[in-house]
Amino acid sequence: MRLAIYTGIILAGGYTGLNPALAADPTGDWRVADGVANIRVAQCNGSMWGAVSWEKQPGGRDENNPDVSKKNRPTLAMPTLIDMKKKPGADQWEGQVYNAQDGQTYSATITPTGTDQLEIKGCVMGFLCGGETWTRVGPPIPLSPANAMAKGATKPAGAAPKAQGTQAAQQGPAGTTGATPPAPAAAAPKTAAAKPGQKGVADPVGDICLIPEIAGFAH
Repeated sequence: MRLAIYTGIILAGGYTGLNPALAADPTGDWRVADGVANIRVAQCNGSMWGAVSWEKQPGGRDENNPDVSKKNRPTLAMPTLIDMKKKPGADQWEGQVYNAQDGQTYSATITPTGTDQLEIKGCVMGFLCGGETWTRVGPPIPLSPANAMAKGATKPAGAAPKAQGTQAAQQGPAGTTGATPPAPAAAAPKTAAAKPGQKGVADPVGDICLIPEIAGFAH
């Protein structure tokens, strides 16, 4: 049985210049075996998590989720690897994987195999296991206060604060009237979805540890 994590999106971008010393680091952006998805893996609250970090055709929805409240959630930034704990004495992490193709969650392991490959295996009730190997397309993600944060984030990384005008800003100097109000701020230009390693393009996902479903996970 082949483990299909996500369907309907195509990976873009690539990464080179890997260091052999990074062989046991599962963090970073990974291309799934059939090239249909890009999954970002990071350490959050002591566990490894993965989420869809790029999709060629925006607007995908988690239509097969059995939870009606999630059927309309975007597939971009959707968690796929869930609360994976390091196995003692081995470069392997154990947890769960969400398969958007059938809307089910399975027991799973991830194991770095070399400098640029990540083996993922999922099992149904401890047997009927299937797996595939992902290829690294982005560098490892260093641990930071953001992706080691405690529960309770209220918004994803990269959210721009709303501009707030004030009455004083629209008035002239004291004792004068008819002052010309400041010109409204220009709307931010739209940007294309980011490719791993691509410069000058906004990353629509950012730190996956700030995704509410990950940041607020109950341990």
